[in-house]
Amino acid sequence: MKFRLLVFLLVCFALSRFAQAQTTGDRIGLYFGDWHNATPHIIRGSLEERDILTRGDGLNPPRPGAVFRFINSYVHATLPPGTSTEPARLQGQQEIYFVESGRGTVNAGGRTADLYRNVAVLVPANLEFTLKSTGGEPLAMYVINEPTPAGFRPNPNLLVRDENTIPISSSNGFWAHIAKPLFTTADGLATLESIVTVTLDPLTIGKPHPAPNEDTSDIEEVWTSLYGNSLALVGNQLHEQTPGMAYLHIPDNLTPHTNINASSDSQAKFLYFAHYRPHESRK
Repeated sequence: MKFRLLVFLLVCFALSRFAQAQTTGDRIGLYFGDWHNATPHIIRGSLEERDILTRGDGLNPPRPGAVFRFINSYVHATLPPGTSTEPARLQGQQEIYFVESGRGTVNAGGRTADLYRNVAVLVPANLEFTLKSTGGEPLAMYVINEPTPAGFRPNPNLLVRDENTIPISSSNGFWAHIAKPLFTTADGLATLESIVTVTLDPLTIGKPHPAPNEDTSDIEEVWTSLYGNSLALVGNQLHEQTPGMAYLHIPDNLTPHTNINASSDSQAKFLYFAHYRPHESRK
């Protein structure tokens, strides 16, 4: 009861602080996407993809989930047990895979890396690669596709990070966030600047805030529920955010957002990625 009252007071505070022209009402739903509701399509022979968020306009989405101006696509992908993708080479783009469940391998440039829950892989442009599902259940992954600007120098090899072994970040500016950084521009991201996992302990909340910069024209910030019983505060609404659902933080510098773990006994976890501003391409 006390937690519900706290949530109510925080919502009232956020609305009073950012009430002038924030996004409200039915338009907020345009910024959410859930792969469970998407039509599947097959690429590279056997990889089934379902859209989460797509290209569009972050300030005026033409349809639900069509919000990206800088990122190419964001999908959930599954590879059936015992199958492999056809060899592919990304040109003018890169992909970041975050494994949700299952087991498999990724092979590129003579290197093979194991894939399992909470492993992240940055597949650079111009490197031929294949994915293989080796377990008894489908290999399930979240996939971010980012463009590579002209003149950008991609990594020469795969970059693999095991989130299970990454220490918690000591720089936490949003109250209860337990953050683990996966990739940054220094690691070879071309358009994005940050990919992080964020965990909330039971009955905790992140700090409600609008876009972090005064100039919001370049902001593209996405929150995806990986697991747990969570609520998304966006503008004047609370949305139950079930696993597989993502939303784009509305880049108007007025609409607050945060995530709330409404469970009394289990954590909630999110995959976060963001483009804050154009950055100099690595030559």
